[in-house]
Amino acid sequence: MADIEELEAKLDSFEAGQRQEALEQLCEKVEKVELKLPKAGQDVNLHCHTFFSYNSYGYSPSKFAWLAKKQGLAVAGVVDFDVLDGAEEFLDAAKKLNLKAVVGIETRVYVPQFSSRVINSPGEPGISYHMGMGFPSANLGPGLKEFQLRLQKTAQKRNIELMQRVNRYLSPAELDYEKDVLPLTPSGNATERHICLAYARKAKEVFDDNSKLANFWSEKLEADAAGLELPEGQKLLNMIRNRTMKFRGVGYVVPDKGAFTSMAEMDEFSLAAGAMPTMTWLNGISEGEKALVELIDVAVDSGVVAFNVVPDRNYKAGAGDSDIKFRNLKSALTLADRRGLPIVCGTEMNSPGQKFVDDFKTKELSQFVPLFLKGAYIVYAHSALQRHCALGYTSDWAKDNFKSIDEKNDFFSKLGELTDPSREGLLAGFDNQSRPADILGKLTVNS
Repeated sequence: MADIEELEAKLDSFEAGQRQEALEQLCEKVEKVELKLPKAGQDVNLHCHTFFSYNSYGYSPSKFAWLAKKQGLAVAGVVDFDVLDGAEEFLDAAKKLNLKAVVGIETRVYVPQFSSRVINSPGEPGISYHMGMGFPSANLGPGLKEFQLRLQKTAQKRNIELMQRVNRYLSPAELDYEKDVLPLTPSGNATERHICLAYARKAKEVFDDNSKLANFWSEKLEADAAGLELPEGQKLLNMIRNRTMKFRGVGYVVPDKGAFTSMAEMDEFSLAAGAMPTMTWLNGISEGEKALVELIDVAVDSGVVAFNVVPDRNYKAGAGDSDIKFRNLKSALTLADRRGLPIVCGTEMNSPGQKFVDDFKTKELSQFVPLFLKGAYIVYAHSALQRHCALGYTSDWAKDNFKSIDEKNDFFSKLGELTDPSREGLLAGFDNQSRPADILGKLTVNS
């Protein structure tokens, strides 16, 4: 057992070679029946951030793939902010493990039609978190790669300017971006959460006396240090972010629309890269999300074909319909399903304490398991079919071969159920002349 734990720990190394070697050794143990992995169940998580943006547990793409297989997830997916740096590693690991896997990218975008309304980025009217899901690979053409790099550079510019403002307030615990922040991520793609961790560690370095450290944070955050979980616990990191970086924080400034790409530009990028443009939903509390019908209309007109939710933060187990957030979640899922938008569901794990996977056995979420599983199968089938023959969910072939969204969703859901990485080779050779029945028939005959 100790040997397995050591190998699992190496899966989070910043050295790619160590991660690959550790995964291969774990797979060998499975092949030799020294370690037994469960069959896939019905749980899914399509929205796990890795350490290529920020994972509060330090998970690499290989680590998440391994744990997803170990816990019997039906489909697993990684989503990182502004980069696809972990995409190929995750897909390769999933292939070794025969795990149905998808890859996404998340960023913040400007939605001009909602320029005066907050959507799901608190305190930022017109700004929305937004995704592309089911990228067939990370191999982007020159123009697409330039767009992705622009997303990353724009985000880093915002981070550096934010850090400089916060530095003035948290002096003498001041950060150097290159020395203190960038080493916390393997590919230089730092986020606000990396900056928060860097501040916690810098303060510990500056105030080596525990009482001085407590006084510093108590004064700067206007909070009782006894409840902050010093020196770098969850409550401290969350409070640093909320008090210094978010709306009304000392480092916050209202962004202008030029600070973000537009939703339409992001959707155009996702479509050109063979992915599914995906809108994200927070909790239905903001003015923008209260106008969800209008918001979905705007998103669909922009190119959106899927709908992302993070259920775990949107209900209290046992509270049922008495919980406003759960009522909002039900309404959002009902509306998205009625519009034919596949549901992308998962826990992000980019904040300490978040679950590895939602508890789908609760009375609140159990009723939506078929919806979550269908959405996961659709995104997986899209990415597999797009990867092998460019006939994915958003392809011209799909537009020509299905009379309705429901018909298309049923096909991709069935395909996602029938195939897995060990059988994806059966998808090669199909082309624009192929019929949906031909594809399903080949998989059924060879099942």
